[in-house]
Amino acid sequence: MKSIRIFFIALLLMTGGIAMAQTKSQIEGDLHADFVSSYIWRGLQLGRVSFQPEMSVEWKGLSLTAWGSVGLTNHKDDRQEIDMTLQYQTGGLSLGVIDYWTDENDKRYFYYKKGKTGHAFEGFVGYDFGPLSASWQTFFAGADYQEEDDKRAFSSYFQLEAPFRLATCDWEATAGFVPWESDYYETSGFSVTYLSLRATKSIKITDSFSLPMFGQIVANPGSQNFYFVAGFTVKAF
Repeated sequence: MKSIRIFFIALLLMTGGIAMAQTKSQIEGDLHADFVSSYIWRGLQLGRVSFQPEMSVEWKGLSLTAWGSVGLTNHKDDRQEIDMTLQYQTGGLSLGVIDYWTDENDKRYFYYKKGKTGHAFEGFVGYDFGPLSASWQTFFAGADYQEEDDKRAFSSYFQLEAPFRLATCDWEATAGFVPWESDYYETSGFSVTYLSLRATKSIKITDSFSLPMFGQIVANPGSQNFYFVAGFTVKAF
């Protein structure tokens, strides 16, 4: 019995120590999910009505985020996606690595064979100037090859974002382009692939619960496609 009491006392002390350490280290978390009428990414339509959950933990500028997307109306044809992002942010500067995975080529997650893996790894760097933010992304490993010569494409993307507030809504204007040929982005050279204007407004449901709703128009001049997307966000905390 004495050993059991000692075990429980040690467990309580350890739990309290962990809680105090977490408080001191300021670990923060986030859990939310988007419901969107169409899944548009950098000017490409990757799915129709979709459920997109996200959770993250952050500690002193270092964060780990898991994001996913699953089709709701065309489950068999819409691809399933899981993205893992490791990021470090200090001031306006952010840099990190993203592991994109889809089940298009192979449904096994831990499968990395060339030409068959569903993983693509991207490095990125960005800076938030306040009224304007800029970012550069480049794929450096995984499923990013040119079909004509099977050489790594190093597909890249540059984006500018400008947030502003107008008529009780939060707005965001975005422009993105692909600098060179990429089968990943379906471009044959330099191409503007993403022009977007998005408006978000939080709708008060109760005194303690609000529902952020958004509408977005997206143009891809390179492919001459145009989209309208609507959705809402549910936040757990």
